[in-house]
Amino acid sequence: SSQRKFDEIKKANQAAAKKLVEEQFSSSSEDDDEDAEVKQGKILAKTFTIYTSQTDGDASELERTRQYMNEAFQSGAMTCLICIASVKRNQAVWSCCGCFCIFHLVCIQKWAKDSLFLVSSPLTDDDFGKKDYPWPCPKCRFEYKRSETPNRYYCYCGKVENPTLDPWLVPHSCGQICEREFKPPCGHKCLLLCHPGPCPPCPKMVTTTCHCKKAKPVPRRCSAKEWSCHLPCGRMLLCGQHTCENPCHSGNCQPCPRVSKQRCICGRQTAERLCASPQWQCDQMCGKALPCGNHTCERVCHAGPCGDCPRSGKRSCPCEKSKFMLPCTEDVPTCGDSCDKVLECGIHKCSQRCHRGPCEICRQEVEKQCRCGKHTKRMPCHKPYLCETKCTKIRDCQKHQCRRKCCSGNCPPCDQVCGRTLGCRNHKCPSGCHRGSCNPCPETVDVKCNCGKTVIKVPCGRERTIKPPKCKQLCSRLPTCHHLTREKHYCHFGRCPPCRQSCQKALPCGHLCPVSCHDEALVKQTGVHQSAGPWEQPSEPAFIQTALPCPPCEVPVQVECLGQHEVSPLPCHSAGPYSCKRFCGRLLDCQNHTCMKECHCVTKINSSADGKKVGPECLQCEEECTKPRPSGCPHRCVLPCHPGDCPPCLQMLKIKCHCKLSVLYIECLKLTCADLKAKDLLTSCKNQCPKELPCGHRCKEICHSGCCPLNCSQKVKLRCPCKRLKKEIQCSKIQEGRVSLECDALCKEMKRKASEIKEAEAKAAIEEEKRRQQAELEAFENRLKGRRKNKRRRDEVEIEQSLWQKYKNLIMLPMFGVAVVMV
Repeated sequence: SSQRKFDEIKKANQAAAKKLVEEQFSSSSEDDDEDAEVKQGKILAKTFTIYTSQTDGDASELERTRQYMNEAFQSGAMTCLICIASVKRNQAVWSCCGCFCIFHLVCIQKWAKDSLFLVSSPLTDDDFGKKDYPWPCPKCRFEYKRSETPNRYYCYCGKVENPTLDPWLVPHSCGQICEREFKPPCGHKCLLLCHPGPCPPCPKMVTTTCHCKKAKPVPRRCSAKEWSCHLPCGRMLLCGQHTCENPCHSGNCQPCPRVSKQRCICGRQTAERLCASPQWQCDQMCGKALPCGNHTCERVCHAGPCGDCPRSGKRSCPCEKSKFMLPCTEDVPTCGDSCDKVLECGIHKCSQRCHRGPCEICRQEVEKQCRCGKHTKRMPCHKPYLCETKCTKIRDCQKHQCRRKCCSGNCPPCDQVCGRTLGCRNHKCPSGCHRGSCNPCPETVDVKCNCGKTVIKVPCGRERTIKPPKCKQLCSRLPTCHHLTREKHYCHFGRCPPCRQSCQKALPCGHLCPVSCHDEALVKQTGVHQSAGPWEQPSEPAFIQTALPCPPCEVPVQVECLGQHEVSPLPCHSAGPYSCKRFCGRLLDCQNHTCMKECHCVTKINSSADGKKVGPECLQCEEECTKPRPSGCPHRCVLPCHPGDCPPCLQMLKIKCHCKLSVLYIECLKLTCADLKAKDLLTSCKNQCPKELPCGHRCKEICHSGCCPLNCSQKVKLRCPCKRLKKEIQCSKIQEGRVSLECDALCKEMKRKASEIKEAEAKAAIEEEKRRQQAELEAFENRLKGRRKNKRRRDEVEIEQSLWQKYKNLIMLPMFGVAVVMV
């Protein structure tokens, strides 16, 4: 059993080593990459076909969309910024409508849930549950509502749920036309197939005029339909005096740039100001006399009337409890009542008499509770009360205590730094202490190729799993085989691929070795070291790199086969006489068949003989004569296979005549040598044809071939439509429809009399039916009159019934039922 386990472990190690060598030294990786690039190019061309057909092949506006689609194809280029992992083809994803960044559907759902929990936590907001808090995109911070949290996997255009994986479509695409509205909206829809990233500009052609509407409409792309003719705008400005002198532009015209002398609103001052703002105020008071005649207007330069005096009419005392009607020159006195205005504390009222100016602070002593609600104290109402007790509640980070004096329970967010290691494992979280997962690391790292000339930026932490970028620089390493230069290939990591140039070493036959270079071939090494037991590890590799000898020369050399049928190219190392495996094919002495022996050497009888003549090695013909017989002769030639023509056939043929009723015996030679007319005469029995014509009569011709003639000469009787007149006519004329027999005047008179008789009979039947119905009606009315008389008699004479007559039904029915049951 130990030896069996050892063998199994040894085989597993050898298989692992072979797999490792194939992965390291396989030259098919570049071919796969090339095939993938070709396939990717075809898919991109298919995606852009509808768009480029509208733009006459112009794809200059598709660069941004092309970049997103290239990232969708490249392995590892699409990275979820939440989990820092690659987005694969068969995973459910969600795309942001702001930055078009792609995330795993599960990751974005967890992100939205955590964001909503942090924002709407009851520890940080008293209005929890009353507001619909948004959650932001992890990259662009575009805000989404709680109801917009994704819960299903859709394609990029949002038409198909759970799109199927198709290798000839863009990953996560449904393959249908996008049809999303362009931004900004123009009334058209995107023409590309379902794609990641933003939609390109609208390629539709529309006829539009310039901004100022002076130029003639011209066809332009819908995405660039707004254009300027560069002529002066000419629209009237807001000042109402000048026109816009700027070139044709979009939107409203700029304010008038000219300067003019303008008066202020009150008209006291004049100044040079921009024509765009003709109304302005000076800094002087109005000073106009008010209607009271005692005061002047104290408003700054204004338009319109000054209004009434502010001290006219009824005026209230300072506490607003009493109103006085006084001249505008006298001040309103105090009323002497208590003030009763609510103080700043919002609880107590002012106890002073009606006074001018603000009320004093509240000095009333009350029992006050501290902000945290743990202590009470009697003190003036206007002073706040804060105790020295520190809050022990855990803050929203669920790690640290609040430690604020006299906290009301609405603890502020934690002010300490998180400091946890981010998903990249290189940096720590710089945000404040928080719950849930930390935000993704915002840093980026450069990933370089082997030569360092090609660099890509990836999120921090992704550099350990991302593949290095493909470098278009040629590898500069020196060759290790006998060739002077290495085959051109791009920059790469690890060992260079095996040399695929032809060997070109001279072989013993003089040709050059055409196979690929074999100076560094991998050869499996066996039988070098025998392990003592399963515990001993192999000390030597399973494969070694060594130079192999050149293989036998495979250069084709033209060699003729033994039977001289063909000249075929054979490998140089095995060139020599050979059999082509065909039949010999030489014409035998019978001049009808060829030698069926496999390709063989033929000895020439004399030097002047033809090269295609049979020799003593060929077969002898032993077949029967197979030459074609004359047309119609079913017999075979009685002679063996022979040269020349066959003798004439003298056997008798047994055939039926044309009408298939008689059997005839004719010599085969006469029948095969006769022409068509002679054959018809030979195969005719000379009796009348038994076939029936379409008219129903028998054919009058002698036994013949083909269809019978249709001109029947039989005499038949023809009658008129009323069957009174008759006439004998030839059958063929009736079939052709050339003859007809019409009714005469006597026939028509007889028809008219017959129709009159039928009408009279019908009228008599109708009259008879009416008389019968009238008789039935009279009988019914007589019966009805008799019933009415009987009913009247019963109403007039009423006979009182006895008890037995009244209740006999109630007594007899149960007894009858019991009797039936017993029976």
